[in-house]
Amino acid sequence: MEFANPFKGEPPDDFSADNSYRETANVRRTVGFFMLMYLWVALGSALGGVSRFWLSGLIAATKFGSTFPLGTLVINVTGSFAIGFFNASTDTDGRFFAPASVRTFFMIGVCGGYTTFSSFSLQTLNLANEGEWFRAGANVFFSVVLCLAGVWLGHILANYLNSTNEG
Repeated sequence: MEFANPFKGEPPDDFSADNSYRETANVRRTVGFFMLMYLWVALGSALGGVSRFWLSGLIAATKFGSTFPLGTLVINVTGSFAIGFFNASTDTDGRFFAPASVRTFFMIGVCGGYTTFSSFSLQTLNLANEGEWFRAGANVFFSVVLCLAGVWLGHILANYLNSTNEG
């Protein structure tokens, strides 16, 4: 005895006319779409996290990077620039078309895995707990100001490119 697969082909002849076949197929497509989006976010997060680990390690190897959380600051500023640029250049008025899945992959996945606000918070707290108030304050000040500047500059650059001719 062969059973009909409710997710492929046409419904069986004796199937009721209440559209439950189509509703089941739509639910399956929706679940599949969301599972694929989670996969894209996971892959982007992995890529962003590995990039963060590599760059912060490279910066920590410098003399200044060992006494101040410079790696985290650089990561947050460049990540803020990247998300600002990508958001503005792929927005509805942007120069480039990027489907929702690509925007999700990059902005939530890559940038979310790359930027390190939780690391920033912990490192600032550690500096304060160690009595390094000036460095803790400097980290907060420079992180906020430079990350906002990064987002702003990325947005400005993308808007400039959006307004120029492609030719």
